[in-house]
Amino acid sequence: MHSVDSSSVARLPSTPSPERDSRDRASADLHVFHAFAFVENLSLKELAAAYPNARKSPHEVRITLEPEGEIFAYPFGAIVFCDVPPQRQEAEVARLRQRFQQLAAPVVQERFAVRVDPAAKIAVTESLLTIDRLTPERAGVVAHTVAQSAAMEYYEQIADQMFGETGAMVDRLEQSGTVSPRTRPLHRFIGRAIGIRSEVLAVLHLLDRPDATWEDPAMDRIYEDLRTEFDLADRFGALETKLRSVQEALELVLDVARDRRLVLLDVSVVLLIVIEVLLALFR
Repeated sequence: MHSVDSSSVARLPSTPSPERDSRDRASADLHVFHAFAFVENLSLKELAAAYPNARKSPHEVRITLEPEGEIFAYPFGAIVFCDVPPQRQEAEVARLRQRFQQLAAPVVQERFAVRVDPAAKIAVTESLLTIDRLTPERAGVVAHTVAQSAAMEYYEQIADQMFGETGAMVDRLEQSGTVSPRTRPLHRFIGRAIGIRSEVLAVLHLLDRPDATWEDPAMDRIYEDLRTEFDLADRFGALETKLRSVQEALELVLDVARDRRLVLLDVSVVLLIVIEVLLALFR
């Protein structure tokens, strides 16, 4: 992930209190998933080395905690705690930040609950998934989807920041009819916009249907319900559209800046010719 100014990041949701989690999990049929999104990407190889009991796959690292709970870590800069008390979550985040010095504080948090009821129908309502049974494969799909939503929220914050900065440039262009002839800052800004858009497109494969859905027909419906609950498809489309608009607006501003530089260059050449003619006349 790319860096973002601290002033542009939305305030984090408050961390659930121990009492709240205790009430939530008073019964064994309720499971709480808590996702954290970081600015930096995560190295699955290094994460697996940090936890001796970690199980690593091409797309995630899964860690079993003692006495209870699991951690799911993803390379796009998100980790998800399942049934881990808040104090242990904070301790594990601090442990990761201590081991990986480049890791900043998480910028997004997201919480989701799963209730297991063999007699109930599979349904998602108000950030609660009701399911007949929670297998390790199903838990992995839920954790992956919650992590995607948290990461998407981070990218949305970045896009909103860049959209605002681009709008300010366009407003100055509208008011003055021109822009600063300095194109290097614009080049850097355009490069940043293209880089973020490329990174978002690279994350697109993470929104593909997980393999577990092919082996569990009920999981396929669960996955579709989760995508609808988190609105992942529409959010991704809106994010890509916004980044494309930013890129096109910046290219227009850059063209205006280049045109102004060409005009200034032509004026400079004409002035040099006039000066040379005047010097020749005076001599």
